[in-house]
Amino acid sequence: LAAVVAELLIKKKETLAVAESCTGGLIANLLTNIAGSSEYFILSAVTYADIAKQKMLGVRPEILKEYGAVHEETAKAMAAGARELSGATYAISTTGIAGPAGGNPEKPVGTVCIGLAGPAGVTSKRYHFLFGKRLLNKKIFTAQALNLLRRELLT
Repeated sequence: LAAVVAELLIKKKETLAVAESCTGGLIANLLTNIAGSSEYFILSAVTYADIAKQKMLGVRPEILKEYGAVHEETAKAMAAGARELSGATYAISTTGIAGPAGGNPEKPVGTVCIGLAGPAGVTSKRYHFLFGKRLLNKKIFTAQALNLLRRELLT
């Protein structure tokens, strides 16, 4: 999937920034493992703590206070901030609960919000995956983010 996204970005002459929380740099790692990533990959920010989201990506404290770190609005703000900071054509973001702890009834383990910022605007989606294993969740969250970007690049 990362190779498909890389190929699309190169073919379309687009660039990408990534803001990751729960995936901890896994998206950036997969994309930069591909030869030629310097043609499209601009920036990676692992903003695990709220203060990092605020200081690096410009996520407003009010968003975090009202919605929390794991929310579609936060994912949107992260993606928009990464795009603005980098000047990339597209930016994707992840914020979620990889587990095995940290969830609650409203946001259980396996919840991820993925943001996408691009020429068409900023959107986000929330997903919930029923896996309790941390590394598996991180891999699934990463695949979902890459697939969201892939679908956008195909439109």
